Amino acid sequence: MAARFPLPNGAVLEIAGALGNPVAFSALTNAAPPVATSAGHTLENDDILLVNSGWSLANDRAVRVTNATADTFALGGLDTSSLDKYTAGVGAGAVVPVSNWAQISRVTAFTSSGGEQQYLTVGYLEDDDDRQFPTNRNPITLAITVEDQPSAPYVGLIEAYGDAKTLTVVRLKLPGGDQILYPGYVSITSTPTMERNNLMTRTINIALSGLPLRYLAAA
Repeated sequence: MAARFPLPNGAVLEIAGALGNPVAFSALTNAAPPVATSAGHTLENDDILLVNSGWSLANDRAVRVTNATADTFALGGLDTSSLDKYTAGVGAGAVVPVSNWAQISRVTAFTSSGGEQQYLTVGYLEDDDDRQFPTNRNPITLAITVEDQPSAPYVGLIEAYGDAKTLTVVRLKLPGGDQILYPGYVSITSTPTMERNNLMTRTINIALSGLPLRYLAAA
């Protein structure tokens, strides 16, 4: 059987065109995935949500609904089982459903920067070599180069989100069926980059508000 190489060709990038009304939940369990209690909610499996929780590590993440029942739903992809990181009983909050996806078309490049682990460096008098201890990670920013399309629907969406400084979700659908959700603040350059005999392009920047979540095709 021939080896399979993960090429991005055929990937589709989308941005949420609508942010729904917040859906409050009164409790969130310590589990993988955590289950939210929300009496009479109308969310369905595979809905995409922005999370606002009492747990800062879960706050401003984008997730997919799983195991929805009449009064509960799970935040698929999250793991809040650690009581050291997620204090029991304080995870309540609300989720914002996102929908009306618009394709970000004619993408020519997609790059990610940041996310590098930072370290505290310590050297003692008796040491010959300094020591390192991991601390925080740098924030992640995506840079997406697109063909200049001033009338494309996604351009107006991104400009509006950028002007209002509103959090939204970008979704990347990979050829094999995997999906990656990127929550963040979006902007787009106001004028295209131009060079003779080359494509006129603009750059979309996404400052991520939380770690992206990848959902495997088989999940």
